[in-house]
This record gives sequence, C-alpha cells and structure tokens, in this order.
Amino acid sequence: METKEDVKFHEEVQKMEYEPLDETEMKLIRWSIGLGIGLLVVLFLVSKFLLPPGTH
Repeated sequence: METKEDVKFHEEVQKMEYEPLDETEMKLIRWSIGLGIGLLVVLFLVSKFLLPPGTH
C-alpha cells in the first residue's frame, strides 16, 4: 500500500534531470572497485598459502 509520501517521492524522482557523475565521484567508484578486488585477491592468497588446509 503506497502512502502519500511514497507517491510524492516517486513524482519528485521522475521530475529530476539526469546528472552525469563528477570526476571525483568516478574516482571514488574506481578506487572502491579496485580496493574490493585487491582485498579479495589478498584474502584468497592468505587462505591459499598461509592457512593450514581444512580436514574435510
């Protein structure tokens, strides 16, 4: 069930113009993705070479 506020918010979002991302925002996105991938690689290498194998 939609409330009056939900309808107003939806209308406001539809009225908004498209704004391309700033260079700073793009830099933050790239750094975040790079950091996430880098940390996944580090965690994989730590689990592969530094931790003892599990007894499955």
